Amino acid sequence: MPLLQPLGHLSGTQYCIGMTATDKPENSSSIPEGTPRDEDPVIAGRKDSPGVRYEDQDTPGRARSGGQKRRKPHTGPVLPPGLIVIDKPIGMTSMTVVAIVRRKAGLKAGHAGTLDPLATGVLVVGVGAATKSLERFMKTRKAYRTEIDLSAFTATDDREGELEFVEIESPPSAEEISRILSERFTGVFPQLPPNFSAKKVEGRRAYATARRGEIPKLDPRPVEVHRITLVEYQWPIAVVEVECEKGFYVRSLARDLGRALGTGGHCASIRRTAVGPFTIDEATDPDQLEDPLPISAVLPLSDALERLEP
Repeated sequence: MPLLQPLGHLSGTQYCIGMTATDKPENSSSIPEGTPRDEDPVIAGRKDSPGVRYEDQDTPGRARSGGQKRRKPHTGPVLPPGLIVIDKPIGMTSMTVVAIVRRKAGLKAGHAGTLDPLATGVLVVGVGAATKSLERFMKTRKAYRTEIDLSAFTATDDREGELEFVEIESPPSAEEISRILSERFTGVFPQLPPNFSAKKVEGRRAYATARRGEIPKLDPRPVEVHRITLVEYQWPIAVVEVECEKGFYVRSLARDLGRALGTGGHCASIRRTAVGPFTIDEATDPDQLEDPLPISAVLPLSDALERLEP
């Protein structure tokens, strides 16, 4: 089965995730609760394309009710404070996932570290009083599997931007890619956030400046990678797995790897496979959650905190 599948509705897109994974919407309160993924405003795009609204990956996300319709009374069981491990689908914002969980749980909800709309995978959502403990889960290690397209750069460092192909004499070998990953992208090193990120520069989100055709004045910041491995390679796609600390941008990795190799570099897909001890194997598609949520759908906060212990 090929790694990538066609996806024609995204600007400049030739492939998307082969069904095989951090940054806050510009106005998360404008997203109605339970919005179907094909109606999410992220997918609808906007005139100042690229249209993805990247979220701030360093801030716990909490869905807000301002401007939304009054929710119907919750008729389900009273749920304990706890976590729900979600497998976020492609195209859905993290805050839309939170809104879906909040509606089905009948409790306030928030996430412990966002995913880009075009990324998939583990999103840890807290409900009830567990939202006060989300920072503890944000500080855990993250694991990702990404397909890096070395044939082109994009302005967004993912498939949302227009492809800017790079001519090269010969593709790099798998050995060369593995060497660069080990030498340049392991341990603690400075990383420049993507231009299309939610980092603030002089009080303005970087992506807002980038959409105006300007380059935001971002500064590199230290990140830490514990493990990075090339697991598959067939030009131009390099499949890389990485285990890192909070604050690492997978899109920046793709861009910087391409620069180091003298090729292009952007993420054709990103899938988060783990947040601390919570893995993709225990994650649930938000659309598959029962409504109202049963007590069995929630991992009690006390049990979740125990899993954080070394």
